[in-house]
Amino acid sequence: MSKSTSIQDCQLIEINQIGDRRGHISVIENNREVPFEVKRVFYLYDIPGGESRGAHAHVECHQLLIAASGGFQVEVNDTKNKHVFSLGRPNQALHVPPGIWASEINFTSGAICLVLASHEYDEQDYLRNYNDFLNFKNA
Repeated sequence: MSKSTSIQDCQLIEINQIGDRRGHISVIENNREVPFEVKRVFYLYDIPGGESRGAHAHVECHQLLIAASGGFQVEVNDTKNKHVFSLGRPNQALHVPPGIWASEINFTSGAICLVLASHEYDEQDYLRNYNDFLNFKNA
């Protein structure tokens, strides 16, 4: 499936929030708010304002990106189309399926990008070179 994945398969997901004047809580559960079973969680932080991260694709791994604090944009690319999503609320997430080139860009100062992944880390699952990504999608 990941070879035929398009940017239309990337979707913003609203995460339910419960709160009052004392603050809010949002809950994420496998196969509910997240359209896959979470096997790994990591986060990016201390990224200087305006910097970029990512710029790779996955062969099998799905990712859910959340701006836990601050904000950033995610540019997705399926070789034919590009789109930029803005994330800036901790109750909103972006599902990036495998076979999509994604770059996290324009981080605000102090932003935290929380990532929930469907697979444990496997370097073989990464397409870090854009030409390798093009060859993968066109194979």
